[in-house]
Amino acid sequence: MSISHLQADHVTRRFKIGTDTLTALDDVSVDVAKGEFVTIVGASGCGKSTLLRLLAGLDAATAGQIRHAGADVSEPSLNRGIVFQEPRLFPWLTVEQNVALGLLNTKLVKARKAELVREHLELVGLGGFATVYPHQLSGGMAQRAGIARGLVSRPNVLLLDEPFGALDAITKARLQDELQEIWAKEGVTMVLVTHDVEEAVYLGDRVVVMSPRPGRVREIVPVTLERPRRRTSAETAAVRDRVLTSLHATGEAGTPVSRPAQMPEQVRPRPAIAIAR
Repeated sequence: MSISHLQADHVTRRFKIGTDTLTALDDVSVDVAKGEFVTIVGASGCGKSTLLRLLAGLDAATAGQIRHAGADVSEPSLNRGIVFQEPRLFPWLTVEQNVALGLLNTKLVKARKAELVREHLELVGLGGFATVYPHQLSGGMAQRAGIARGLVSRPNVLLLDEPFGALDAITKARLQDELQEIWAKEGVTMVLVTHDVEEAVYLGDRVVVMSPRPGRVREIVPVTLERPRRRTSAETAAVRDRVLTSLHATGEAGTPVSRPAQMPEQVRPRPAIAIAR
């Protein structure tokens, strides 16, 4: 059994709303192996974004523990990058200045920071847009800048909160392919939250299916499809249908429909992924 690289261990998160208590997550356990690409899918309000914030150290669990590389997570860290649904770029800064914010709390010299920014702009296909301002970018380009900012500190985990949710279908498909290529090239452990089942299956090594509130792990579906994957293949459709069946299970909210799959014995070596541009 592989050692867990990122772990949510029996995590519960409750929020106080006036005199009431809202349970967003209830006894959630997820293990992510080093170098794995895990996707988390569920209906709006199921707590998947709350779980991602806990993994990032942006919020604290009411009960249970979050661990990264064996250490308890109690605050944000440069070792865990995060990308949100909105690029959240500062409009008065250029693209390169926005990406450089990911290095703000590092002790790197100025020249090395500039080098890393250039490298990561090239990585996401924005090498020629360093001095452009956010209002001059398309939605897809702005999201690329957000991904570059999340990666520029060279984290070993990248957390993504519905990063392509606001994009059109063509741009979304292109960025999914580019994200998969970055994952294969950089060796970063990735955890992506989405409500898009096709996206979850296309990108993930495993798909964590969340139940409606209170959010619980209903099932963990392994995706053993070879990469690069075909979106329209019968094999992809079969995994997608399994995830959809789990999502639409009519049992009591949060009742698992099967025993969650264990963490894989090892993460297979990444094949070279050729993406048509």
